[in-house]
Amino acid sequence: MKTLKYISGFAIAAVMLASCNDLDTEPLGSTVTADQKNDVLKADPEMAEAALLTIAQHMQNRYSIWSSRNDTDFGVPSIMVGLDNRGMDVFGTMSQYDFYQSETMFADIRATSNFTNLIWRTLYKQIYVSNGLIKTIDYNTQDPKLMNYLAQALGVRAFDYFWLAQLYQQPYMNNQTQPCVPIITNENEDEASANGAPRATVEEVYAQILKDLDKAIELFDALGVNSATDRLDKRFLNGSNARGLRARVYMNMNRWADAAADAQYAIQHAGATPYSVAQLRAKACFWDAADASWIWAITVEETDDVASTPWCNFGSMMSSLQYGYTGDGDPRSGNHALIDGIPNTDVRKGWWLDSNGTSQNLTAAEKAWLAYEGYDSQYINVKFGAYNNNPETKAYAGDIPLMRIEEMYLILAEAQAMGGNPGAGATTLSDFVKANRDPQYTFTGSSAEAVQEEVFRQRRIELWGEGLIWFDIMRLNKAIDRRGGGYPAEATFLIPSGDAVRIFQIPQGEMEANNAITENNPVGTAPRPVTE
Repeated sequence: MKTLKYISGFAIAAVMLASCNDLDTEPLGSTVTADQKNDVLKADPEMAEAALLTIAQHMQNRYSIWSSRNDTDFGVPSIMVGLDNRGMDVFGTMSQYDFYQSETMFADIRATSNFTNLIWRTLYKQIYVSNGLIKTIDYNTQDPKLMNYLAQALGVRAFDYFWLAQLYQQPYMNNQTQPCVPIITNENEDEASANGAPRATVEEVYAQILKDLDKAIELFDALGVNSATDRLDKRFLNGSNARGLRARVYMNMNRWADAAADAQYAIQHAGATPYSVAQLRAKACFWDAADASWIWAITVEETDDVASTPWCNFGSMMSSLQYGYTGDGDPRSGNHALIDGIPNTDVRKGWWLDSNGTSQNLTAAEKAWLAYEGYDSQYINVKFGAYNNNPETKAYAGDIPLMRIEEMYLILAEAQAMGGNPGAGATTLSDFVKANRDPQYTFTGSSAEAVQEEVFRQRRIELWGEGLIWFDIMRLNKAIDRRGGGYPAEATFLIPSGDAVRIFQIPQGEMEANNAITENNPVGTAPRPVTE
């Protein structure tokens, strides 16, 4: 059962201030200056904690980007849903309730498109608030509380820049000198506000990401903060999940030994355990950050604004087991070919309805809900449970995973294989799947490339709907191949790696406000459907 953390009146005021619609809507401008906010923080130490809570809260704010209602405006979780719908594993009905049709059809990349504006403004808002907190703290402070606040802000800023780097330019490898996104930190924020900030190169952005993560991890190590019990709750970073973030970055850079070391550290120190077969078989999961496998999450309280609506939140778009857009006419389905390839002995087969419209992983109440809704179609997902596993709930407070320990095992396996020891990678992969997903799993590949390919397949299954696979597609230069996936004919695409349609244009508002950016990304050609 989740509990609402106490926040002082001062903290609430600061959270409201930093999340209002007309504040920091672009990285280079705001109605409240950084100096004004920093003066407030210095006047009362509680404001530093409030700024930290603001960063966590902003991850899932509702209607914070557009002044008029837009039900895809709910922060980072909405970006996660949109990116998954751009890939080859998650799709809706293309009906009036499918709010991610543009992403499915790759009509979302232009400078004026809603989705690129959502990405840019959400992530740069978080960067702006992070910068404001970082600016108020001595970089070499020895105060434990301030060390933790500084580490949190640096880690979230790294997370934001890592996503931006992957969405506004092609992958790191072989593109290091290409223009990426502006780097705006606490150090150059005033100069950027006055004169604009140019696009840094991919290499420069990654250097900033690693600089922030390295410092955050140094601080967490000094504090001894590693497991879930060392922090307020799973909204916040610690030494283990910060290393998980850095492992993701190292994977993009082909720094295999470093990625393996960070993943191994997280496995050993996070105090987390994978979901078991029994746990997954008993009921639909993936709504509660208290679950032992989650090591970083967006948590939602019943009192949060985003939980007051059945429409504008992650569960509405992804859970077939509660009322919302997905549970009221637009269920999200999985790639048919991918799901068909999952053995019946694998508990994850039950994350989608089978040919009889059933799943072994559901409670009687969940099965009754699907029957009431008339959902009996094969491949409809039932991975994401309703809040408190109650399909009839009127509270839409399901949590959203940002990182689970299972991912660390998959990173470790790939990094071991690609780092020169495919046998170790194959063993790590096989041991993980057999112990936690399919007791009869076998893998016979022996080359590094074979292990990497199987890890990619396992990630597509394990992390389905969690907003991560788009980054794998880009990192591994995979074609987006929807053939055989069950997509509507008009959305059945084969998009090669390197295609310009795979990266976003910088929003028009930023191009106009920031005169230091002289060139936008090219507009990719809309893909044409292919035959199955």
